Amino acid sequence: MYLDARGLRCPMPLLKLKQALHGLAVNDILTVSTTDAVSQRDFVAFLGQTKHQLLLSEQRGDEFYFEIKKGV
Repeated sequence: MYLDARGLRCPMPLLKLKQALHGLAVNDILTVSTTDAVSQRDFVAFLGQTKHQLLLSEQRGDEFYFEIKKGV
């Protein structure tokens, strides 16, 4: 699944991430792109408190990309 959160400002990318994860099955992969630099901090902090796994976090120009594996 892909979530396009580009153009959204904090806290919307994180809220959209939570909604998207809720709709996935365990072990599904969610790819997220955002332009909000705060998302890096927010996503890492949120995922550190859950059983979801951050597989990829990288910046490409002005965009940030994440791959997240849904946990239990």
